[in-house]
Amino acid sequence: MSNCSPSTIRAPTLENAVILTISAQLVTDYSRQVTPVYYPNHDGLDVENASFCNVTISYTHRQQSDVVSVETWLPTENWNGRLQAAGGSGLGPGRFDMSYGNMAGAIGEGYATASTDAGIANTLDPYTWVLGSPGKIDEVLVRHWGGDVLNDMSIIAKSVIQDFYGKPPEYSYFNGCSQGGRQGFELAQNHPTAYDGIAASAPAIYWAQWAPAMFWPHMLMNIMNEYPHGCELDFLTALAVQECDGDDGLVDGIISFPSECSFDPFAYVETNFTCSVESKSMKLSRAAAVIANATWSGPVDSDGNFIWYGLNYGADLSGDLTGTGIAATTCNDNVCKSNPIPLAYQWIQLFVEKDPNYDYATITRERYDEIMRASGTEYDPIVASSNPNLTDFYNAGGKMMTYYGLHDQVIPIQAAEKYYGEIGKFVSDVQQFYRFYEVPGLPHCFGNGQPTGVFDALRSWVENGTVPNSLPIMFTDVFGRKNNRIICPYPKRGVYIESCGDPADAACFTCAVD
Repeated sequence: MSNCSPSTIRAPTLENAVILTISAQLVTDYSRQVTPVYYPNHDGLDVENASFCNVTISYTHRQQSDVVSVETWLPTENWNGRLQAAGGSGLGPGRFDMSYGNMAGAIGEGYATASTDAGIANTLDPYTWVLGSPGKIDEVLVRHWGGDVLNDMSIIAKSVIQDFYGKPPEYSYFNGCSQGGRQGFELAQNHPTAYDGIAASAPAIYWAQWAPAMFWPHMLMNIMNEYPHGCELDFLTALAVQECDGDDGLVDGIISFPSECSFDPFAYVETNFTCSVESKSMKLSRAAAVIANATWSGPVDSDGNFIWYGLNYGADLSGDLTGTGIAATTCNDNVCKSNPIPLAYQWIQLFVEKDPNYDYATITRERYDEIMRASGTEYDPIVASSNPNLTDFYNAGGKMMTYYGLHDQVIPIQAAEKYYGEIGKFVSDVQQFYRFYEVPGLPHCFGNGQPTGVFDALRSWVENGTVPNSLPIMFTDVFGRKNNRIICPYPKRGVYIESCGDPADAACFTCAVD
C-alpha cells in the first residue's frame, strides 16, 4: 500500500519525549497458527496470508537516556475499525514471541494491534537490564517495565491508526494474561481513558508479594536439606482431589470448591505408592507433606504470621503436569534438588538483593522475612498494580473482565478475591464495570477449560451494552469425557442442578452464591 510509508505517519505527541525514528514496512503473506496460549481470552485461529503495515516508532524521554519502541500492525484489508493492544508475559513487557502471537491473533480477526518493549532490548533476559550498575537497579527501565510507558503505547497506536486509515479507532481494547493481565490492571488504575475495554486475565497484581512468595517452598527445602520427588507432590495432590472432588456434587477430577476443601497431607506419610514418572514404588516422605502443606498454606514469617497466600488444592505443585510448578525438583538416581521457577529467584537476586550472583540457596528463614518486607516496600509503588480505586475508569465508561484458574499453579487466586472485595469500597456496584470469573480446574492462563469467549463478551458489553453473565467453557475430565459447563461472575459460581441429570450439559448448571 502506498500509505505504508514513514512519510505518511506523523510523529505522535508524547509528554516529555522525543521521537527518534519512524519506520514502516509492508508485510504480506503472513501466516501463523495462533493457539489460545498466545491469544488469551480468545479461541485459537489460523492466520493465513495476512497483509499489514508494521509501523515501529522509537522515542526517548528527556534526560532519561532510554529508547522505547512501540510496534503497531495495521491490516491493509478488512480492518474492523478497532484497536486491540497486546500485553506481555513473565518479565517481558512485549515485542517478543508471546506478544507477537497475541498480535497475530488480533490481525487475523481484523484488529489493528500494538505492543511496547518498554525500552528493554532483551525482554527474555532480566540480567541484561534490571541492574544499571552494581548494587543499583536501572530505575528508569524498572519503572518503564512496571507500567509508566503503557499509556504511551495507546497514544502512539491511536495516532498511527489515525494517519494510516484517516480516522481513529471506533473502540480500543487491551488484551493480556499474567504479566499482560497486570498491565491491564495498571492501565485501568492509572490511565483510565486509554482503552474502552480491558481483558486482563490471571493478572499478576500484588507483584512485589507474589514474586518472592514463589520461592517459599524452595527456601523451606533448602533449610531442611530435603527435596521431595515431584511424584510425591503429585500423589498428595491426587489424594486431595480425591477427597474434595465431590464437594460440588460431581466427581470429575476437579476441585471446584477449593475453599471448602480440608486435606491433611501428614496423614499419608509413609504410605506406599507407585511413582509413574520414575517407574518405581516409594513411600511418601514427611518432607513432601511439609512442602505440599506449606505451598497450599502460603508463606508465613518466622513467628508464624501470614505473609501471602498459597495455592489451591489441585494445583500442579511439581510442574509434572503443566511444566511449571513452584515446588518443582529435579531428581537423578534418587537424589533430588531444588528447581525453582526462574522468575522467583531472579526477582530476589536482581530486584531485592541487586546482585546477579546472590546465592539464593543460602536464604535463611529470617532473611526470607526481610526479603518479603523489602520487596513490598521498594516495589509496591512501581509494580503492585493493586490500587482498588477504579472510580476514574468507571466514570470514563471503561469495562474490564478477568478470569483465574482455580488450579492456577503460579498465582494464588485469593489475591484476586481480595482485590475484588476492595473495589467495592470505591464503586459500590462493582459488576457495573468489572467481571471476574473463577474457572474450575484451569491452570495458569491456559489449559484444559480455558475460557475462549471472554474478549467477545467484553466487546459486546462495551459496544452494545450486553452485560456478561455466565460464560461457556469446555473441558475434558479425568475419564476422558468432554464437558460443557458455565463459569459465573464472582462471587457466584456454577452450581450443578442434580435433577437435570447430565453433568456434561451446560444447561444443567446455574449461577448461584452458596
